Amino acid sequence: METENGTRWLSDEEQRAWRIHLDVSRLLTYQLERDLQPFGLTMNDYEILVNLSESEGHRMRMSDLAAATLQSKSRLSHQITRMENAGLVRRENCESDRRGLYAVLTEDGWETMRKVAPHHVESVRKHFIDLLSPEALEAVHDSLTPIADHLRAQRGRV
Repeated sequence: METENGTRWLSDEEQRAWRIHLDVSRLLTYQLERDLQPFGLTMNDYEILVNLSESEGHRMRMSDLAAATLQSKSRLSHQITRMENAGLVRRENCESDRRGLYAVLTEDGWETMRKVAPHHVESVRKHFIDLLSPEALEAVHDSLTPIADHLRAQRGRV
């Protein structure tokens, strides 16, 4: 369906697919966030803990962490300050670049990650994985991979 100005409007089928994607994205994020609340964490906190826990030495340059979590450097800095105050992370200077800083997972941060991860995985299972057959999970993966690849490539061009 096209108008005189060239806009390719969504068909009814395309509109249904787009809107269910938006609904699932918002609702799932909301539920996963709620399930982290008893631990005093947000999804952003948890994502940072995951990135640091999976990094060599449990540390990442702040600029790399900002890129990995799709946050501005300023927003990440505020987030890290809050997480520092909670004892989950600390900042360290970068020896090779005096302007650079590392975010480092503390022992308390590592223990928090070890405590929370099983609950988060169970939440992901309950609200996503276990609701789909193995075939549907494969279809979701196969359907979303080209979109993720496209968006990663676009991000690199900014």
